[in-house]
Amino acid sequence: MPSRRLSSGRPRLDAVLGGGFVDPSIAVIAGLPGTGKTVLAQQYAFANGTEERPALYLSTVAEPLSKILFFAEALTFFDPDRVGRDVLFDDLGNQLDGAGLTDALDRIVGLVERRAWSVLVIDSFRALRYRALSSRDIESFVHQLAGRLSATGTMALWLGEYDRDELAICPEFAVADAAVLLSIEDDGQRGSRALRVLKLRGSDYLSGAHAYRVAADGLQVFPRLSSVDHAPYELGEGRATSGIAALDTLLADGYWSGSSTLVIGPSGSGKTVLGLQFAFVGARMGEPAVFASLQENRVQLERMIRGFGWDVDEPGTMLRCMSPNDIYIDQWYYELFDTIESLQARRLVIDSLGDLAAACPDQKRFREFVYSMLNHCSREGISVLLTFETPELYGQTALSEFGVSHLSDNVILLQYLRKQSMAARALTVLKTRASSHLPQTHEFEITADGVVIGQPVTPA
Repeated sequence: MPSRRLSSGRPRLDAVLGGGFVDPSIAVIAGLPGTGKTVLAQQYAFANGTEERPALYLSTVAEPLSKILFFAEALTFFDPDRVGRDVLFDDLGNQLDGAGLTDALDRIVGLVERRAWSVLVIDSFRALRYRALSSRDIESFVHQLAGRLSATGTMALWLGEYDRDELAICPEFAVADAAVLLSIEDDGQRGSRALRVLKLRGSDYLSGAHAYRVAADGLQVFPRLSSVDHAPYELGEGRATSGIAALDTLLADGYWSGSSTLVIGPSGSGKTVLGLQFAFVGARMGEPAVFASLQENRVQLERMIRGFGWDVDEPGTMLRCMSPNDIYIDQWYYELFDTIESLQARRLVIDSLGDLAAACPDQKRFREFVYSMLNHCSREGISVLLTFETPELYGQTALSEFGVSHLSDNVILLQYLRKQSMAARALTVLKTRASSHLPQTHEFEITADGVVIGQPVTPA
C-alpha cells in the first residue's frame, strides 16, 4: 500500500523527497541561522493546513512568536485570513520558563491528543536543550515525545540550528524518520545554498546537494541535474542544417537531429556567429531555437544580430542573456528548459561553456552536469550547439579542459592562420559521431550574411 505524503507545495522539492515526507513521520529540518528553516516550515504549514485539520506552529525560546509572525507576513503564501483557522501559531515559552521540559512535553502531548493536525512544527527544537537539566533529560524528552507523536499519528517537523556533524550524534536525528540539512557553502567570493536529504525512512530520494534560493514565495529548490536513466529511446533519423551549406557537407549532410556540437576556438574566431546562424536558420526552417548567452548582454547581442540582417524578434527564436556571476547551474538549466518547453524549441545554443563552468567551481560536478544536460536534450530530440573559448590563436594543443569534447557528437575547431600581414580564419571538423566527415581545414570569412566557408587550406 503506497504511503501518504506530506507535500511542500513545491513539485521540485517533493521530487527530491521522493514525493514528499512520509506522513505520518518525524522530520528534522536542520541548518545554521539564516538558511531558511522557518520559511520552509511555514511553507509546509500553509500548504497543508485546513479548517478540518489545521497546521500547528509552536515557537520555543529561539525567537518570540511575534517576531516569527512579523517576518512571515512578508511571504506571499502567508494568508492572514487563514491564521487561527487553517494555521495556528502558539508559543511554548511559558511552559519552558516554568518546569522546563516536563511541562513542555505535557503541553505538546495535550495539544496533539486534543485534535488531529495536518502538521506540527516545533521551531526551534534544538533550543529546548537549553531547558534540559542534563543530556539524559533531553534524551528522555525526545524519546517520550517521539513515542506520543507516533501513537497519535501526528506528522511533525522539528527545526534546529544543527550543523551536519552535531546532528549526527543528537537523539533527535536517531528517532527522526527523515532529516534535511540546509546550508550555505562558500564558492570563492560568494555563497551558494544547498539542500541535502540525510535520511528518509520508507522512501527513495534524490541524493547529493540540491541548489535552492529563499524568496518571497518560499524555498525554490532546483534538484541536482544528474542523469542516471539508461533506458533506450528513439533517435531522430533526420539531419539538421547548420545554416551553412558548405559546413553541412563537411559534417556529412548536417547534424543528426538531437545531437550535440562543440565549437572550439579563440576570441573573435566566429563561435557566436556560428551559433546565431544555427539558431536563426533553424527557426526559419520550422525548428524553434533558444540562444542562451553568458558572454554578451542583451544589448550587445541584439546589435550583433541586427548587424547580420537577422530579426531580433524572429518568430521561433528566444534570447536568454544572463551573467555567470550569480547563477546556480541547476537553476539556470531548469529555467532554461522551461523556456525551451514553452517555445517547443528543437535547437539550443549555449554561448559559452567556459562561462557556465565559472558558475560551478567543482569540475567533477560540472562534467556530471554537462553529461546530464546533453543526455536530457538528446532524449527530447533537441539539437545543442556549445561554444568554448581557447587561449591559442594559431595552433590548438588541447580541446575543452572540462573533458566535454568526448561527450559531444560533433567537434568543430576554429583557429587563425598566418597569411603574410593578415590573420585568416580557418575551420576544421574534428569529429562527427555515427557518420563520416571531411577532416579538412577550410578558410572562412565572416560576412554580412554570417559565416561563409572557402576552399581547403593547402599545406605551406
